[in-house]
Amino acid sequence: MKRGRLAALALVLLVAMAGCVSTADPTASLYHHGELVIGTGNTTGVFYQIGAGYANVVSRHLPGYEAISAATAGSVDNLHRLASGDVDVALVFASNAADALNGSGAFKGKPEQVRAIARLYPSYTHLVVRRDADINSVYDLRGHEITTGPRGSGSEATALRVLAAAGLVPDQDVTNTPMSLTESTAALIDGRIDAMFYTAGLPVPGIDDLFNQHAAEVELLPLDPVLGEMNKMYGSGVYTRGTIPGKEYGLPAGVPTIVESNLLVVESSMPDDLVYQLTKLLFEYLPELAKVHPAANSIERTTAQETEPVPLHPGAKRYYAGK
Repeated sequence: MKRGRLAALALVLLVAMAGCVSTADPTASLYHHGELVIGTGNTTGVFYQIGAGYANVVSRHLPGYEAISAATAGSVDNLHRLASGDVDVALVFASNAADALNGSGAFKGKPEQVRAIARLYPSYTHLVVRRDADINSVYDLRGHEITTGPRGSGSEATALRVLAAAGLVPDQDVTNTPMSLTESTAALIDGRIDAMFYTAGLPVPGIDDLFNQHAAEVELLPLDPVLGEMNKMYGSGVYTRGTIPGKEYGLPAGVPTIVESNLLVVESSMPDDLVYQLTKLLFEYLPELAKVHPAANSIERTTAQETEPVPLHPGAKRYYAGK
């Protein structure tokens, strides 16, 4: 995504050098001339819905700024785009943000100066399988065709870690084809794949549609058996045990799974005052975000500053301190 920022900056410099303009450009002092791009995710996912709602809040309530929600591959892609300047604010998994900060995982050797605005809501890993595929646990995926989600997404990163914890090697023990959420659900029903992973806040619209229309053909499997191994491999506290309530998808009972936190992040170079305002708007208009998607009901100011190991941006820290 190229947004002409260098061209805009050059124009401002030319005007300043000319010294013959009677009124200053009102956008000259605004960060990126008042344009903010929010990296979200797949258009059928929760990141996109929450991000679009937040962009609407910023555009309406932050004078001089227009926020745009950008559809992306998801968490990992968002962090790469944040570092390159293609997006200014991003919704990401805490595990991916920690990798970016430390220069590990998908960011090996290329650490990023990412800072947090807030801890948001939890994301739940879904493993949905065809009932006729004879898959009763994550360990039974060996020899099957699966998808770990969109390439460059947090869903993909988490799914690959789940497979590793289960002792399975992609493209060796399973045949893995990266797919979007829409492609994944269609391929599952068509029988082109036997299982799909997807990690997001609850409920996931695409998975909700899947169970509403094809409940007799698909099943949601528990993932808590690999949690202990995941914590050994990737650090304790990153992933925790949670339950996808049965009511979310019309299931007879809840399904235990792996849960991780989502963060709203920016680059460390974003001005403190702007980050303060972005943090303030998030909490002032939480009821609006909750109307966009119920996952926003889990965003609480009391826990929002718990973003470790990703440090809070100084502007966000000032907001939480009430200064």
